[in-house]
Amino acid sequence: QVQLVESGGGSVQSGGSLRLSCAASGFTISYYIAWFRQTSDKEREAVATISSRGGAISYADSVKGRFTISQAAGGDTYYLQMNSLKPEDTATYYCAARSRISGWSLRPQEYGDWGQGTQVVVSS
Repeated sequence: QVQLVESGGGSVQSGGSLRLSCAASGFTISYYIAWFRQTSDKEREAVATISSRGGAISYADSVKGRFTISQAAGGDTYYLQMNSLKPEDTATYYCAARSRISGWSLRPQEYGDWGQGTQVVVSS
């Protein structure tokens, strides 16, 4: 059974940093991991993606140069390092997975496996 477990959210002041983790388990084929975020007044948006093979790294324009997605060496844990955080980064962050054979996507409705979410609050 596929399982995604996020951790690492919290509260930080503007300009600060947080690192989110996503522990993935139960996969039998390669997959894409995407970090999404959502607030109560916005649709869920893709923040960053990576392939379980280590490629296919992409970022939303709003986080380029500030966020870094990575994979633990030899493992199924994925990280989202968030630097220079801004109040507009405040959201619930989710990691999601999609089988690689299904193709790369930024559309949340095309991801079938989701973690429970972790809250990030950035104060000014």
